[in-house]
This record gives sequence, structure tokens and C-alpha cells, in this order.
Amino acid sequence: MSEPDLHEEPSPDPDQRPTADELLYRLQQQKTAAQFGYFALKNESLPELLQEAVRLSALGVGATQAKYMEHLGNGQGFLVAAGVGWKEGVVGRARVGDDLESPAGYAFHTKQAVISNHLANEERFRTPALLVEHGIMRALNVIIRTEQKPYGVLEVDSPNDGKFDEADVAFMESFASILGVAIQREERSAKLREAVRHQEVLTQEASHRVKNSLTLVAGLLSMQARASGNDDVSRALRDAGHRVQTVAAVHDKLWRNNQIKSINLDAFVADLCEQLQASAPGTSVKCSGDSVEIGTDQAVTIGLLVNELVTNAIKYAYDQQGGKVDVAIKRNGTGSVRLVVEDRGKGLPENFDPASRESLGVRLITSLCNQLETVPDWQRTNPGTRFVIDFAPASDNTDVLHPM
Repeated sequence: MSEPDLHEEPSPDPDQRPTADELLYRLQQQKTAAQFGYFALKNESLPELLQEAVRLSALGVGATQAKYMEHLGNGQGFLVAAGVGWKEGVVGRARVGDDLESPAGYAFHTKQAVISNHLANEERFRTPALLVEHGIMRALNVIIRTEQKPYGVLEVDSPNDGKFDEADVAFMESFASILGVAIQREERSAKLREAVRHQEVLTQEASHRVKNSLTLVAGLLSMQARASGNDDVSRALRDAGHRVQTVAAVHDKLWRNNQIKSINLDAFVADLCEQLQASAPGTSVKCSGDSVEIGTDQAVTIGLLVNELVTNAIKYAYDQQGGKVDVAIKRNGTGSVRLVVEDRGKGLPENFDPASRESLGVRLITSLCNQLETVPDWQRTNPGTRFVIDFAPASDNTDVLHPM
């Protein structure tokens, strides 16, 4: 088949002045194109953008039907992915051939617009069955593409007499250019979303494995504690196991709740308090407070701190009959967060001085407070002890020291 003349009608004489109606028509097209450009800037939904494109393109050229045909590749032709004016069941299902003997196929492969103003007498192309079924008399096809690749064809159709011309081609190509960029943007966004999802899966898997490894270490420490014949060594091993298990609890909460950078502090501490109570029958450990979102690194530090304080209260504040330990998390008006751990037990020793204490627990508490950039405050409440710190919550994992 010889190469067809794509533009059936000759171009207008450049010296011929347009009529007032023609000027009004072209001005309306410019407004419509500008309207679509504004819509494309503020809307990131590709299906909505495609549907608005076919609606406005039909309106702009006075057509009753329009469609976006997505190129499927591999000899599958085009899919009518968006459209207006078609019978039910066409959009999203109907397919059109993409060979050179169809107007849309020729536009796609040659990357040129195709005008067919007399489809009944058309000798250059065959008329697609979809157009025959709807009584279409004329059609205009423009390709949607970027410098990288073609995506499909935008087509306007009409069952009425009239002519599409070069000005209509320019109008349609403005829509096609915007759609090409939008489709490419959606492709890149999809790839980025997939990369982010992949990264999240890797992070969750790593957190899960860290949690399992820490749980294993805690179990080994517990076994060593039971096997040790020395009470001091056994106690030290159990304490170490509890600290390791606290860090494991943070990772467990991360991978189970799809949290990577931040964690809900009050929920995390409440879970920790439940675990501590379960390990100390007869002691009530209650947590209350405000909802606070903090970075996960900071949560590990606070978790270790709460574990140490509550464990000390269980061990030293009460006799074997147990008692009550309250943990509270409160927001301050200054934007900081206050952590309070309080008991109603024996109270602090008369000569208690945290700066000079050689106890591993006190040294660890002081070190953890240093990481939170705060100073621990032990208060005598007669009866009992209240521990208080104020710290600035970190919203992510940046600039937060890792706990010892």
C-alpha cells in the first residue's frame, strides 16, 4: 500500500483572515486547553486526568465522542482506557487494531496526526468497527508520547458533517503533550512506590531478624542464670536478659506494625509494663499518659530506662507480698515529655547519692538519661520513691544516640 496523505484537506490560505466565529472558536479552544493544564497540575490521579482529557478534547473541537487508546503492545492493539459518548461496555473493554491500515495505528507508528473527515469514502485506511457501530463520520487522531516512548493515541470522533483542521490538531496535541508527561510521571511514581515498598519490606525483615536474635540472646542469658551456682552472677545474668528483651520488644513492635522510623511511646511502654508485671506476680505495674510519637532509637533508650526503674522498684521497694508501680507519660506545655515512675514502697536509702553510687543499675539509668539529654530526678515521697525526667521527643532516627 502506498503511503497515504495524512491530511485530507489542504491547509488554509495564510493570507485569508479568520471570521469572528472562527476567532471565538479558537479562543474557546485556548481557554479549554488552559483549563486542562491547570487541572493536570493539581491532580495526580491518572484515570481522572485521562477522563478529563477526553471530555475537554471533545468539547474543544465540537465532537460528540472522544477516547484515549492505550497501546498494549505484543500485537494486542489498543485498549479504550478512557472515553466519552460511547455505548456502555466500550470504555475499559473495547480494543482497536494498531496496524498501519487503521488511523490510530498509523498515527501511533508514524508519530503524526491523522485527520479523516470523510470516513464513509475513506480509501487510505479501513474504518474501525467501533466507529462504524457508532455512526462516526469523521475522526482526528494524535499520538501521546514523550521523548522516551509512545503510550497511545487520543482521538476525537463525530457522527456529524464538518471538518477537523490543522488548528484542531494543534489543540489536540497540546492535550497529548500534557498526557504524555502525566503518564510518564505515573510510571516513575509507580517505580518509586515499588522501591519504597521493597525498602520497607527489607527494613521490616531486618528488624524482625534482629528481634529474633535478641530474643535468642535473652533466652541464653536466662539459661545461664538458671545454671549458675552463684546468686550474684545469676541475678546479673537475669537482669542482662531483661534488658536485651526490652530492646527486642521495640523491634517486635516495629515489624508487626509497619513502623520504621517512629513508634507510639505510650503504647510501647504500656506493653512493656504488662510484660514486667507478668514477670513479677503480686506486683501491679500500671501505665498511663498521653499519646506521644518518638523516634525508634529514642524508644529503645526509654524502654531500657523504664525496664530498669520498674525492675528496681519490684526488687527493692516492696517485700515479697509486692505492691504497686505507676508509670506515666505526660506532654508538657513546653513541648517536652515527662516520664514518671513511682512506687509506694520503702523509699530511698538515707545516704542515697546517684552521683556516687557504684550500682550497675544506677549507672545505667544515669547513662540512659544522658543519651536523652536530661538529668534524672529521684524524689522521696514518704512513702515511696518518684523518678522524674523531662526530655525532648525525637520524631525520627536522626541525631539520637544508640543505647548502651
